[in-house]
Amino acid sequence: MPPGLAILMPVYNERATVKAAIADALSAELPVERQLVVVDDGSTDGTRELLRERAWPEDVRVVFHERNQGKGAAVRTALQHATGDFSAILDADLEYRAADLAPMLEPLLAGDAHVVFGTRAWHAHSSYGFWYVMGNKAVTFATNLLYNCWISDVMTCHKAMRTDVFRSLRLRERGFGIEPEIAARVLQTGERIYEVPITYRARSREEGKKLTALDGLRVLRTLVRCRIG
Repeated sequence: MPPGLAILMPVYNERATVKAAIADALSAELPVERQLVVVDDGSTDGTRELLRERAWPEDVRVVFHERNQGKGAAVRTALQHATGDFSAILDADLEYRAADLAPMLEPLLAGDAHVVFGTRAWHAHSSYGFWYVMGNKAVTFATNLLYNCWISDVMTCHKAMRTDVFRSLRLRERGFGIEPEIAARVLQTGERIYEVPITYRARSREEGKKLTALDGLRVLRTLVRCRIG
């Protein structure tokens, strides 16, 4: 059988964007067969009802958390339902595009890497703000320092890897700490992270931006915990 990709889509209160995000995930040109696993993480804005009332294609699996548990928990639930050789995270907020998974799959399919991150370039028209970019650079610098590596974007959502590698990682973070935890656990296995440029458009608070400065502190806590644990 040809290799397949499981797209893991955690969703929380994304009624305005989730239909477009699912359409994007299903229509993007990818070099492999795809499966989309959508996990509603206890949404309260009508997202849950929207997902329940639609008849989705066979290659879409929708799973529901009865209460909000966090992005990390939703990713881990989605991973349990993955059937593809590779798995990749794609948020439902339209900040990222599914088409960028295609160049990320190239080194995986060629056998040049087992783990690929999509790295963002920060531009005036696509960045949320100065402190957001500086915060991202700070936690990325902390990752490089703690793990003696050189990556450029630890908090990118676009992380793709072999599904067996993904499942072997000791992941326990429930919130946004899943992003640095994935990177930390990958680096601790000795895998090198292959980076590919991707497009990105940050949304505003009014559009539903959820990441805060407090999450930055949690990220640092996660990096330290994984390093000494």
